[in-house]
Amino acid sequence: MGSKPRGGTRWKRFAVVMVPSVAAAAAVGVGLAQGALAASFAVSGQSFKVRAGHLEGDGFAQYGGVDEGYTDISGSKTTKRPVAISTFKHAEINDMCQSLKTDIPLLGTVYMRLDAGRNGKVVEADNLYLDISQLDADATFKGIDIGVAVKDQNKGPAVTDKGVLPGGFAQQADKAILDDAKQVAWATTAGTFKLSGLSLRLGTDSKMECF
Repeated sequence: MGSKPRGGTRWKRFAVVMVPSVAAAAAVGVGLAQGALAASFAVSGQSFKVRAGHLEGDGFAQYGGVDEGYTDISGSKTTKRPVAISTFKHAEINDMCQSLKTDIPLLGTVYMRLDAGRNGKVVEADNLYLDISQLDADATFKGIDIGVAVKDQNKGPAVTDKGVLPGGFAQQADKAILDDAKQVAWATTAGTFKLSGLSLRLGTDSKMECF
């Protein structure tokens, strides 16, 4: 076959692995009508990292849920993962970074990095749902209620149906402000997601990760 066909096959395999992961991560948003519930889809077998220098969100709510998806990139087995679902009716983000690490057979480790909202530009999202397993930030909440039943939260977007217990624990606030936020997530959905100054890069340098 020669070296040229092998090279083509490797990059095709790379695309097959990366594209579903990027889609599941919703790097450029999911086209849902405003006000709709968070989308239900099989989550990929890869978590991703998101960093925000500054996030201001109106209509905040957070509660527990379950993501159903694959155990790894092979897609051969499925599993359920507990997640904290953070939601905002409207959010504005400065200095946003999203990165994904993927181990590709025959290629090694490849990183995808997306940057937006830099140099004075702002990322804007409406009806934003973040399914996360880890969050570190300096946070300020205004008009916060802690211990609200999930079904009774009324400050954030409509409650998703992803394994949520109606009488379970939730918290909500009129406004949430997060500085130097670092999170590990399994999925993101939004009614609209405007990424001003979008930059997408692929590479093999581990420094491409957001943190």
